[in-house]
Amino acid sequence: MTKQQLQRSDDAGLFIDRVRTPAQRVAQLGIGAILALVATYSILPLIWLIVASTKSNPQFFGTGGFELLPGFGGEWLQNVAGTFLHDEGIYLEWIRNSVVYSVIGGLGATLIAAAAGYAFGKFEFRGRRSVMVLIFAGVLLPTTILTVPLYLLIVAVGLDNTIWSVLLPGLVSPLGVFLCSIYVSSAIPDAMLDAARIDGAGELRIFFTIVIPQMVPALTTVFLFQFVAIWNNYFLPLIMLSDNSLYPLTVGITAWNTGAVTREPETLPFVITGTLMAVLPLILIFIALQRFWRKGLAAGSITS
Repeated sequence: MTKQQLQRSDDAGLFIDRVRTPAQRVAQLGIGAILALVATYSILPLIWLIVASTKSNPQFFGTGGFELLPGFGGEWLQNVAGTFLHDEGIYLEWIRNSVVYSVIGGLGATLIAAAAGYAFGKFEFRGRRSVMVLIFAGVLLPTTILTVPLYLLIVAVGLDNTIWSVLLPGLVSPLGVFLCSIYVSSAIPDAMLDAARIDGAGELRIFFTIVIPQMVPALTTVFLFQFVAIWNNYFLPLIMLSDNSLYPLTVGITAWNTGAVTREPETLPFVITGTLMAVLPLILIFIALQRFWRKGLAAGSITS
C-alpha cells in the first residue's frame, strides 16, 4: 500500500473509533458515573479532614462537618503548632518512628523481593513451584492473622518493645516477591543474562548491575506498597510496643484520640490535624513516583 492509502486507512479507523452506538454511549456514561462516585467516596474523608483541621474545638462541635469558616488559616496554624507541642512534642518522635519503620522496612523488603523474584523467575531448582505456592498463599492471608504468632516469636527472642519488633516483620513482602518474579520472567531476556555470564560476570554482579536497573518500575511499586503498608500498620506495633516513644503515628494518634474522647476533649483538634499531616506524606510519595509505579503495576500483563 502507498503512503496515501495507509493514511486513508488510518483516518477511516479513527472515524470508526469515534462512532459509538447509543448502547455504547450509555455504557460509557454509566462507567464514568460509577468512577465518579467511587472517586467522590474516596476523597470525601480527606476533604473532611482538611476542613475539620481548620477549626477550634468549639467550632468543630458547633458547625457542620464540611462547613468552611472564614479566617480558617489562623486556626489551622494554631492547630498545627498545638499538635507539635502537645504532650511534650511527642508527635515529632512518632513521625520519626514512622519514617524509620517505613523507609527501612520498605527498602529492605524491596531488596529481598528483588533477589527472591530473580531467583524464582530465572532459575530452576527442586521445590520451586511448591515454594511459589506458599508465597502466593502468603499474599492471600490477612496480616492480622499472623500478628499474634509474630508477637510470640518476637517475645521468644527478646525483641519485644524494640524497633526491631516492627522492622523485622516489615522486611517480608510476599506480594513483592510475586510481582518481582513475574516482572523478571517477562521483562528481562535470558539472552542478556547468558551474554553477561559468557563475559565472565558473576551472579551478584549480574543481579546488581543488570537485573536491578531493569527492574526499577517493579521495585518502585513494591517499595510503595510496602511503605504504605508499614506506614498504615496499626495492629502489629500496637501489640509489639509498650513504650509510647517508639509508637508510629497510627498508634500514637489513636492513643491521643482515646484520651480526647474520654478525658481531654480540648485535644481533639490535635488528633484531627495530626491525622491530616500523617496522610500527606503518602499522597506526596505517590505523586512523586507515579510514573514508575504505574509501569510496575502493568508488569507481566504482556509477556514477550
